[in-house]
Amino acid sequence: MTVARDEMLSIPQVIAEIGVPRATFYRWRQLRKGPKAIKLPNGAVRVRRSDLERWISSLEETA
Repeated sequence: MTVARDEMLSIPQVIAEIGVPRATFYRWRQLRKGPKAIKLPNGAVRVRRSDLERWISSLEETA
């Protein structure tokens, strides 16, 4: 049995998926309002798909 790995998305992939400008994504990060992210030792930022989906779900309005 293999364990599915949680896909690591780059910033261009995340902003394309949620449809916001890069500056907006980084402003959200600065304000700690965006999805949880990982900063790699080389300075690159990645977002786990599960964290992005959890963040999107948290934004849903209840009726």
